[in-house]
Amino acid sequence: MKASPNTLVKMKKGPGRPKKSEAIIKDVKRRTKRLFNPEEKIAIVLEGLSGDESIAAICRREGIAQSVYYSWSKAFMDAGKARLNGDTKREADSGEVAEMRKQNGELKEALAEEILRNRFLKKLSKGME
Repeated sequence: MKASPNTLVKMKKGPGRPKKSEAIIKDVKRRTKRLFNPEEKIAIVLEGLSGDESIAAICRREGIAQSVYYSWSKAFMDAGKARLNGDTKREADSGEVAEMRKQNGELKEALAEEILRNRFLKKLSKGME
């Protein structure tokens, strides 16, 4: 007697037995989920905001759900609004950068002098032994 595919699925339930094909596909998709870096997310959101292509088409092409796109879009807009309101740390101006570079150079010079002094003292102490 030959069993139909539906009968085989029903017979193979339980631990260690193959799952239904839909469950296997979901499992594979979950394990191979693509992670997007911030630059990719921004590019996708900006592409959606440009209006050249529908959000649905962009999401299909990128392999993301529309809800994911809209959550990225909301986060993008919230971050922009916070930045415009001055809620984030401001970036250093060119004068501050120049001052920091000068201090950095002075600290490097002082460190180099201390390293040379320590090497000299080590050599001197070895010669006295």
